Amino acid sequence: MRARSRRGLEPRKTPVQARAEATVGAISEAAIQILLSHGLDRLTTTRVAERAGVSVGTLYQYYPNKQSLLLAVLASHLDNVATAVEAACEQARGQSLAAMISAVVNAFVDAKMERADVALALYQFAADLRWPALVKQVGQRSRKALEAVLQTAPDLTSPPDAFAIEMMSAAMVGTTRYVLEAGAPPAMVRSLRSQLATLCHAYMKANTN
Repeated sequence: MRARSRRGLEPRKTPVQARAEATVGAISEAAIQILLSHGLDRLTTTRVAERAGVSVGTLYQYYPNKQSLLLAVLASHLDNVATAVEAACEQARGQSLAAMISAVVNAFVDAKMERADVALALYQFAADLRWPALVKQVGQRSRKALEAVLQTAPDLTSPPDAFAIEMMSAAMVGTTRYVLEAGAPPAMVRSLRSQLATLCHAYMKANTN
């Protein structure tokens, strides 16, 4: 993507006051609601502004176009997930491998399931709008945190390599998406937590000893 095109996707300004933050929050939530109820093709800045209770001019103060708005919504969701994983990794330092894996998996699944409908919708439009750079950039935060915490596991004889960590991250993303697309029934989410932790633990043990 050209530099000029990238600039067209960036927010025009960042809210610094509580009232402005509330406005941006309402715009983001309205975009999510319309995305869920009408789909990507029928989501327009006019519809979003009406749902948020603001003027189109107010929306344009923050987002120059529909793509910029959606990118901001996606970035916020990915940031929440990465932050949850980073916090879990920090708290699990020095614990056993099994405890670390369980903490990371639960943090990731919790972050995705907090708004399962939103996560599913974002999976769909992120693929349609082809924004792999953002997904990759934020995903690197989780992988970096995971790499750091695994190096502190007392029951590992050697640290995992970068590819093993990428494969574990891919397993978390892929299996969680599968459950989301299946409707995320509670029983399946419970099984996801335990079986994904078992899968990741066995894989890391096999690739570090």
